[in-house]
Amino acid sequence: MTAQDWIYFFPAVSALSLIVAFFFTRQGIGSDKGKPDMQKIAAAINKGAEVFLKRPYKVAAALVGLLLATFAPTLAYAQTEHTGGGEANLVLPDLSTVNFLGMNGHALLMIGLLFCVGGLLFGLAIYVQLKNLPVHRSMRDISELIYETCKTYLVTQGKFILLLWAFIAVIIALYFGYLAPVPNKPIWVTLPIILGFSLVGIAGSYGVAWFGIRVNTFANSRTAFAGLRGKPYPVYAIPLKAGMSIGMLLISIELLIMLCILLFIPRDYAGPCFIGFAIGESLGAAALRIAGGIFTKIADIGADLMKIVFKIKEDDARNPGVIADCTGDNAGDSVGPSADGFETYGVTGVALITFILLAVHDSTTQVQLLVWIFVMRVAMLVSSSGAYFLNGAIAHAKYGNSDEMDFEAPLTSLVWITSIVSIILTFVVSYFMIPTLGDGTLWWKLASIISCGTLAGAIIPELVKIFTSTSSSHVQEVVTSAKEGGASLGILSGLVAGNFSAYWLGLSMVGLMSMGYYFSTGPSMDSLMLAPAVFAFGLVAFGFLGMGPVTIAVDSYGPVTDNAQSVYELSLIEAVPGIEAELKKDYGIEAKFERAKYLLEANDGAGNTFKASAKPVLIGTAVVGATTMIFSIIMALTDGLKNGKENLSLLHAPFLLGLITGGAMIYWFTGASMQAVTTGAYRAVEFIKANIHLEGAEKASVTDSKKVVEICTKYAQKGMFNIFLAVFFATLAFAFVEPFFFIGYLISIAIFGLYQAIFMANAGGAWDNAKKVVEVDLKQKGTPLHDATVIGDTVGDPFKDTSSVALNPVIKFTTLFGLLAVELAVTLNAGNPVLGRVLAVAFFLVSVFFVHRSFYGMRIESKESN
Repeated sequence: MTAQDWIYFFPAVSALSLIVAFFFTRQGIGSDKGKPDMQKIAAAINKGAEVFLKRPYKVAAALVGLLLATFAPTLAYAQTEHTGGGEANLVLPDLSTVNFLGMNGHALLMIGLLFCVGGLLFGLAIYVQLKNLPVHRSMRDISELIYETCKTYLVTQGKFILLLWAFIAVIIALYFGYLAPVPNKPIWVTLPIILGFSLVGIAGSYGVAWFGIRVNTFANSRTAFAGLRGKPYPVYAIPLKAGMSIGMLLISIELLIMLCILLFIPRDYAGPCFIGFAIGESLGAAALRIAGGIFTKIADIGADLMKIVFKIKEDDARNPGVIADCTGDNAGDSVGPSADGFETYGVTGVALITFILLAVHDSTTQVQLLVWIFVMRVAMLVSSSGAYFLNGAIAHAKYGNSDEMDFEAPLTSLVWITSIVSIILTFVVSYFMIPTLGDGTLWWKLASIISCGTLAGAIIPELVKIFTSTSSSHVQEVVTSAKEGGASLGILSGLVAGNFSAYWLGLSMVGLMSMGYYFSTGPSMDSLMLAPAVFAFGLVAFGFLGMGPVTIAVDSYGPVTDNAQSVYELSLIEAVPGIEAELKKDYGIEAKFERAKYLLEANDGAGNTFKASAKPVLIGTAVVGATTMIFSIIMALTDGLKNGKENLSLLHAPFLLGLITGGAMIYWFTGASMQAVTTGAYRAVEFIKANIHLEGAEKASVTDSKKVVEICTKYAQKGMFNIFLAVFFATLAFAFVEPFFFIGYLISIAIFGLYQAIFMANAGGAWDNAKKVVEVDLKQKGTPLHDATVIGDTVGDPFKDTSSVALNPVIKFTTLFGLLAVELAVTLNAGNPVLGRVLAVAFFLVSVFFVHRSFYGMRIESKESN
């Protein structure tokens, strides 16, 4: 063995030795209490897995140290062989070299910053309006208590995300610091910038999530209070206003950061900064979405099951799980979607930028396409805000003084108006921005491709409503099945709805992508870029987000309506002495308590439907957008499609094996996330049943409520830690197996993830609204039918709000991180192929360890086995 071989062999053997030591110096497999329940060897393998519950920072430090110990001895050799590649070589063109509308591209985009500021002011103005809306102190106190628990959760999650960032930082540092530095630039300048922008991405996801819970916890109590007037319109208008506040601020901040990179970062630094930003926001979104989804469903199931066990009402103030449930509504249904939405818009933009820089060789065309895309992003803000005000005027004229209202109707019209306005604006902007691009026909072809995606943003919600709306025949069938067959038949009918929905939504996406592909064919596109079909798919994903603020708004509508119903019950406002006289005197309200409860409950059904409608839009964007990002990896591996294209074939065995492997990871992830919910819910139910006091108590103690929140947080973080590390090390392992195996793997998780997410989201939505039909339309609370639909809803909870929604950031994080992982693998394998095999095995063993922990370290230990 040569000296060069030893340079590679030593860290690989060290890695395997450390892994074996990590496995076999630990004890205790099995329960979430950490007690051994298997043979000695199994016990020895798993003892240390309990450490991360008690000392996660130590475990993280050990694993980060393992990464450094593995790679550090190879760096000196690797650096002498490679002077930069991949994303480190992405250099933005000079935007000032091309004129648009009488000014150069740089100056035009500077104006875009003003629109971003306008969007921020729009969001903040609504924030102030919501804060100043009238609300009774009993309701305000509950919403503030919910906000305080949300704050505690978010602070804890912030520390946890920084812990996870340490793993990403090691890979970024190795890649951009040593193996592929920005050419001709000092590492001590470039590396901190890239790492800094990964933190900016995390801060963006985290910041909009925090803003989202603050807005929603203002809106929930104000919505509950507005219901006392007995009119439906304010109960609809307040949650939507809160959603638009979040949507406008979210898109404005994301666009502002990306414009700042584009306009103020030196052109040869900007490419890596975009990648760092995208990875950071993807990590933040994945952590908040997965952990939030686990948290909210632990709390939701724990609170809901008490209705069956003790025959108490929805959101009974004596139930210690209700506050945790309200916190979870924000942690899972507000924090998660806000962070996820922020990441989705950023990653899709980065994917298109990367494609343009890699596939388009003419610098003038690069400038034209880049400026056009960012102007289109500004147009999103304009079209969404304009459609919101137009739809608001129509809804107010129609329902402002009405006593009855279909809450879904104005939300549906908002989506369609926004889609139509966005499509018109797309063609107008394209005509004026790029009239001479290519042969002069490309402006309308590109506008048509984006419009396919924008149309999907309206069509997909319509298809989702067929399977999840309270008026849906599928939801009615769930109810009918449950009447005769109880929870069993109700659950089977929900599974049918989910499977059918995956068929129709899948075909609709294929149809719209095919239209985009059709417009991309022809010599005019072929002459401008490589693989124009891939660019078309990226633009379809971009079009999915063409009405971004409205998509976020209707998604955020749900957690506000859900919380509003809970706030009303928890406030015990009807029991406040002299409340009717007080409301008459101070607010001029003739309180209609029963009417308010009916309106809040009915509106929650609309919230459920539109929460469901936004999920396939986001997962569709992830999958279609991942196509563009995967193309960037293919470009790097094939030297710009010049060599090795034959490996992208079913005849190349590693590529086929990668396609099969991706499905395994998706189904593991689904099970792991649901296992975390199951075990956490078991512990929550165990505690609530032991501590609920129905006699002589008006409401649960704050101490008991906080304990339930603590249980939810513990299992959310425990589940997230296992899942993240399994995904992280699997990505490294599969990248080191073989580059085209990894390409197949990425394609596979996108496709499997798409259908799994749609199926689970819509099955869960059908079960959720079946329960709402029984409660609101049939008025059969407390009956066996209600119990059956509650059980169906608890099955659907982790389906729709944990596993399905988290697949979106998991797909994008894996693809983005894969950009670095595969380059790292190719670079380190260049000197000695043995290195890749050894490291692939080493990383795979670590991944399997955490896959193993995601079940065996989370499973419920029966009391009989204690």
